[in-house]
Amino acid sequence: MRATAYTAAEYGEVSVLVGAERGTYPYGNSLLVRGATASLVVDPSLSLVEAAPPADVVLVSHAHEDHIAGLGSYEVPVHIHEGDLDALRSRAVLVAGFGLPPDAVDAVDKTMRDQFHVQGRPDAKGFEDGAVFDLGGRTVTVVHLPGHTAGHSGFLIEPDGFLFVADIDLTSFGPYYGDVGSNLADFEASLRRCREIDARWYGTSHQKGVIEGATEFRRRLDAFAGVVEKREAALLTFLSEPRTVEEIVDHRLVYRPHVEGPQVRTVERRTAMQHLARLMSGGLVAEVEQGRFRAT
Repeated sequence: MRATAYTAAEYGEVSVLVGAERGTYPYGNSLLVRGATASLVVDPSLSLVEAAPPADVVLVSHAHEDHIAGLGSYEVPVHIHEGDLDALRSRAVLVAGFGLPPDAVDAVDKTMRDQFHVQGRPDAKGFEDGAVFDLGGRTVTVVHLPGHTAGHSGFLIEPDGFLFVADIDLTSFGPYYGDVGSNLADFEASLRRCREIDARWYGTSHQKGVIEGATEFRRRLDAFAGVVEKREAALLTFLSEPRTVEEIVDHRLVYRPHVEGPQVRTVERRTAMQHLARLMSGGLVAEVEQGRFRAT
C-alpha cells in the first residue's frame, strides 16, 4: 500500500488534505488548520506518511488505523478523546477493539504495523467534549460524537464555520457500529447532535468530502441515518420465520455478499445483536425457542 500524496482544498483557513481515491478507505481526508500563533493537523492519513505538513499539535477523531497512519510523521503533542485514548496509546489495544477471532489477530496486527504504520503513541493525551484548542484568532472545539467508537469526535472550527464529522461520512455504506466499543444508540444520538449544529461547511473523512450548507448536510445526514432503518427493516423481513444469530450473520445486514475479510462475521454478529436487542425491547421480535428469533 503506497502512501499517496494528498490534494489540498481550501475552506477559509482550513485546508482539507484530500487523500487518494477521494479519501476512500484505506485512504482518508486530513485537515490542516492555521491560526495566528499555531497550527494543527486532524487525522493524519496515509497520505501524510511521506508528505506531512508541519504542525504544532495533532488531533485524532478516533483510534482507527486510517486516521492515524501518518501519525509517525509528528513529534508534537497528540490528543484524542478519553474514550479512545488507550487504543491510540497501544496498537494491541486498538486491535483488541476489533473483537476479531483469535486466529486473525496476528495477521491484522501485522497489517496495522506494516501497511498503516501504527506503532502506538504512549505520549498521547485525552480530551473531553467541549475542549477548545486556541490557535490564535481561530479555535477548534471538540464535539464528542460516540457510537462509531466510544471516543469518536468531530471538531468545530471557528470563525470559519467548518465542522469536521470524521466517520459520520455520509456514504451509502451507512453508519458502522461493529467494533467492541461501538454502540448503535450512541451513534443515532450523535447523528441527532450533528443535525443541530449550524455550520458553513461539513467535512467528512472519506468519499463525500466537504458539504456546503446546513440544508444539504442535513439531507445527506438523514439518508445516512436511513441506512440503519433499512437494516432493521431487512432484519424484520428475514425474521418472518425463526432464525438463529448465525443465520442472520450469513444473511448479512452490513456487508455485501462478495466482501470477505477477518472482520466480516464479527461485525455482522455485533450489528445483528444490537438490532435484535432493540427490536426485542420494542416487542417487535421474540425469542421463540432457545437461540431462535422471529418477528412478532
